[in-house]
Amino acid sequence: MIIFAGRSNVGKSTLIFRLTGKKVKRGKRPGVTRKPVEVNWRNRKVVDLPGFGFMSGLPREVQERIKDEIVAFIEENAEEIELAVLVVDGKSAPEIIERWEKRGEIPIDVEFYSFLRELGIPTIVAVNKVDKVRNLERTLNFLAEKFGIPLEEARDVLVPVSAKFGQNIEELKRRIEKALREPQGRGGC
Repeated sequence: MIIFAGRSNVGKSTLIFRLTGKKVKRGKRPGVTRKPVEVNWRNRKVVDLPGFGFMSGLPREVQERIKDEIVAFIEENAEEIELAVLVVDGKSAPEIIERWEKRGEIPIDVEFYSFLRELGIPTIVAVNKVDKVRNLERTLNFLAEKFGIPLEEARDVLVPVSAKFGQNIEELKRRIEKALREPQGRGGC
């Protein structure tokens, strides 16, 4: 099983469509995906998880419940999860991370990456919406530092893409296939 996780409105569903060609419900507003959605791709289950964080039109307690359900789904299925693709918005993630840090909080994207790694789930970070990023190298270096990814590993873990325009999707496919082929115990990637 491959899971796609990330904040609301980062493009998880669009990215799954670009990778698999399978239609999954997509929308322009946050919170369209509210339950895990499964599609089959190359004899594997690909799961589009609901986004965490802001969801348009939903009360805070419902948003928190959905986040708890995401965590429970991952914990309950950790042994079957071969790979996680954490999708972040390359344009807004640095700003959001800095805002959380200024409040003395651990940014949710960083916390979620650590959670996946603690469970031993190999994880690729798809840095989406790069068509809107001014300085991609600086953004990738910033994310590597904040996620605690050594720079020598950053090129294997961080994959810049634009799901909307199909940019670098083939590279993401290659990285996914490579991660699935490599015997990496439960700690790799």
